[in-house]
Amino acid sequence: MYQLKLEKDIRCPLEYGLELFGGKWKSRIVCVLAEKGVLRYSVLRHNMSNITDAVLAAALKELIADQIIRRKSYDEIPPHVEYSLTEKGKTLIPVLRSICRWSGIYYKEDYSPQMPHCQKCDYNPKFY
Repeated sequence: MYQLKLEKDIRCPLEYGLELFGGKWKSRIVCVLAEKGVLRYSVLRHNMSNITDAVLAAALKELIADQIIRRKSYDEIPPHVEYSLTEKGKTLIPVLRSICRWSGIYYKEDYSPQMPHCQKCDYNPKFY
């Protein structure tokens, strides 16, 4: 298993939060699972668009380790694995929506969500 070269140096709750769901893919994974509920790996990857298997697998492992996502494996052939948000993960949804609303106020380019889960976000630029 991969070992970090340096210990994580998290000094405040904000840094902890950004470590948990920051970056390009983790917040997208959380949003897709928030919209869709329970998904198999291939369906999740299809909903993510432009993510490689290696990046998705690594992000899922981190989110599982942080107890944001639950991985349920069924003892079947072929293997059947499902991903869903934990209760802790569900508490991230209002935080991410709040960030989306805040970002929408200052995001200067034409906003037209290309990801299906973004279209369901409660951010609507005409109200800001």
